[in-house]
Amino acid sequence: MTDEQYASARRPLVIAHRGASAEEAEHTLPAYRLALGHGADGVECDVRLTADHHLVCVHDRRVDRTSDGSGRVSALELARLEELDWASWRTDEDAAEGPDADPERGRLLTLRRLLDDLVEQGDEVLTLVETKHPTRHGDDVEKTLVQVLRAFDLDGGDEPGRPHVRVMSFSGRALQRVHRISPKVALVQLVEAIIPAAALDGSLSTGVRAVGLPVATVRRKPGIVERYHRNGHEVYVWTVDDLDDVDLCVELDVDVIITNRPREVVTRVASSG
Repeated sequence: MTDEQYASARRPLVIAHRGASAEEAEHTLPAYRLALGHGADGVECDVRLTADHHLVCVHDRRVDRTSDGSGRVSALELARLEELDWASWRTDEDAAEGPDADPERGRLLTLRRLLDDLVEQGDEVLTLVETKHPTRHGDDVEKTLVQVLRAFDLDGGDEPGRPHVRVMSFSGRALQRVHRISPKVALVQLVEAIIPAAALDGSLSTGVRAVGLPVATVRRKPGIVERYHRNGHEVYVWTVDDLDDVDLCVELDVDVIITNRPREVVTRVASSG
């Protein structure tokens, strides 16, 4: 599906935030596979650089919340991170599977492993990769990300039967680094809940064709969606878990809904047609 087809789709695309993270441990391969099994149009992940410069799918600066270890991701080497259990914190009655049901369940997910899995499926999965800042590694995050995308031939724009990658960040400087290194990679500018007045006109920086808005902002200022659309930009909305918010996004013709609950949101969006 081309960018133009994304923009003109009859319904918003539903993207799984860190996988089906309301059902499985976030940023684990089972969470992503479950989301796609639910019919999600794509997936979202956060990436951080390890001390030895591997990109891993971890949201927080520290590993404490989502693993049985402690410390900063940027200060730990990949081998140490791979020793940790990344799902034990979700081994409860709400988990989709028991702790021993899937050997991938507690395994650290690297970006390369996720892309391997998505490429192997041969589908045009919309794949959102968010780089996290600030970080001690600075622009090495984006440099390494582009290297990984090139290794998978995913840096030259959308291709049939291949994942369609979008790099996202709250840091405009980070997005401009990606644009300079690899201008064909599509970019999404994420904005905070309180949007600066200068951004209310719906404009974006050079090379950036989409904006990521928090759902709270869309509730308060629904007209902002149309402003970005008038400027030719796509609108992604995060994190949309409440069904009333899903209905609002459909009504406003947003392009992408990012959710922790892809199963429910896919069903709701489909029924709205």
